[in-house]
This record gives sequence, structure tokens and C-alpha cells, in this order.
Amino acid sequence: MQPQIARFLDNASRFSAVVDDAQDWTAPSPCAGWAAADVLDHVVDTQRDFLEKRGCDLGSRPEGRPDAIWQQHLEALHRVVADEDLVTVEYDGYFGRTTIAATLADFYGFDLIAHRWDIGRSTGQDVTFSEAEMDALEAAVAGFGESLYGEGICARPVVVHEQAPRQTRILAKLGRRA
Repeated sequence: MQPQIARFLDNASRFSAVVDDAQDWTAPSPCAGWAAADVLDHVVDTQRDFLEKRGCDLGSRPEGRPDAIWQQHLEALHRVVADEDLVTVEYDGYFGRTTIAATLADFYGFDLIAHRWDIGRSTGQDVTFSEAEMDALEAAVAGFGESLYGEGICARPVVVHEQAPRQTRILAKLGRRA
């Protein structure tokens, strides 16, 4: 398996664990105006949109309970990313020339990590990032620059004490209060 795809699927697996343990999908999330189910829909819909624009057939959009939607979407993802020729296709992305695998690993991987925390927070689960996940989030924040704070992406950073735990400082850069 292509290493970037393995990294993306590892993030999807950790995301799945929080989805599987979520109970109240109507609970408000840290994303203003969104419930936990809205966060999950965002993750599914943005991934589907990206892949469909690159000619991937994911089938019909899953319906039902959010956890069932995620599980069906994940099964479709596994089918699509198993095609090594497909995931190494290059295209001109927002930040320059890239591949489907790199975009899934870096951009959508970032999304899976951040939104895992959002769903966990809204459904009463404690989500602690690994050092590698915090490294990935910090690299993404640096790479995205001001684009991170565009319409519909992240809220502006919130102020936290510089001695706050690393995860708290990272979440603050994503406009979230730990």
C-alpha cells in the first residue's frame, strides 16, 4: 500500500473509533452552528466531492445514522484507494502540483484529526492527539497559512497561555477551545 494512503487510512481508523463510540449526534460541536452529525457529514461530503471530481466512483452517498454513513463511506474509500494507479495521479491543487494520495494524507488527514476531536468533544469523549498527530497538525497549520481561516474552514485562532499543553495550543490555532 502506498505510504500516504496508509497514513490517511490510519487517521480514518482513529476517526472511526470516535464515530463508533458517539451516542448523541445532535450534540453541538465546537464548530459554530454544527451538531456532531453535521461535522461527520462535512467529512464525508468533502472527501466524496474531492474524489468524485477526480473521476472516482464512490457510489451513492450513504444514508442513515451518522455512524452507518461513515462506515459505508469508509468501505467505499477503501475500494477507491486500493487502486495504486489512481492515487498516484497528479493534478494541480490549491497549493501546487500534487497527487490524490498526498491530498488525502495531508489535507483530508488533517481534517480527520481535527474533526475527530470535534466529534469527540461534542459527544463527551476524551480525544488526545499523539505526538505524530500534533506534528501533522502543526505542519498543516504552517502550510495552509492564512488560507486556514477562509470561509467555512477554521475560525480565527483563540488566545491561550503560551504554557498551555501542546494540544491546547494547537486547537487554539484551529479556533477551538480545549
